[in-house]
Amino acid sequence: MTICPNCSHQNPAGATQCEACFTPLPATTSCPNCGATVQLDATFCGQCGTSLTASVTPVATNPPTPSVELASSNLPPTVIAKPTASEPIAPLSEPMIAPVSVSLPPVSPVAHPDPGMVPPVSSEVTAPAPITPVAVAPSSTQLQQQHFQLTHVQSGQVIEIPLAHNVVHIGKPNDQVPPDIDVSGFPCSEVVSRIHADIRVDGDSVYLEDVGSANGTYINHTALPKGNRHLLRAGDRISLGKGDLVTFLFQDK
Repeated sequence: MTICPNCSHQNPAGATQCEACFTPLPATTSCPNCGATVQLDATFCGQCGTSLTASVTPVATNPPTPSVELASSNLPPTVIAKPTASEPIAPLSEPMIAPVSVSLPPVSPVAHPDPGMVPPVSSEVTAPAPITPVAVAPSSTQLQQQHFQLTHVQSGQVIEIPLAHNVVHIGKPNDQVPPDIDVSGFPCSEVVSRIHADIRVDGDSVYLEDVGSANGTYINHTALPKGNRHLLRAGDRISLGKGDLVTFLFQDK
């Protein structure tokens, strides 16, 4: 019989829970002397008074796991034993691959020269063949150099305008601006100033400009204001001074 510690109800032997109050019952065992039911933690039997401290062996809840040394030879089939140093490692089996036959074209043997035979090196330098110059005929479309000239109306004398200068001075000898075209030898040259006019050449264009003459400059009988430039055209009539006494015709060719 197992007595409930809560309500003192007597429960049958082997019960784990009280039938009256449902309280968990302590574990029990049998007295080794009289066989009476005693609690597992009791120190003596309630019937015969026998000491239970030496006879009752407590039950271990977590028994220690014995260490078992397994030999490599007794391993189960699913475990691979590590080979020792003396045992050779068997190579992995590979699938057999059928050899492929490849036909190669025959190779012609190459004749190797004698290593002792070294071809001589010539120190002579061959001069390149001379290049024959090709005569080029002058093109029929080649531009001819343009010339400008002044024709003195009173005497018919022709004066070439020097194209080497961008500015050609017209007048009579003086110490400030010596003339490139000197008109002092023409009749009635007293009406022409020493620094009278300039002819300016700009590529294919020729301009006439009065630079401050006393008697003026005229183009086709029209006075040219001082500082103004006139684009000369073939046949223009240029008069230096009043009265049309020193006159030139502008021509190009």
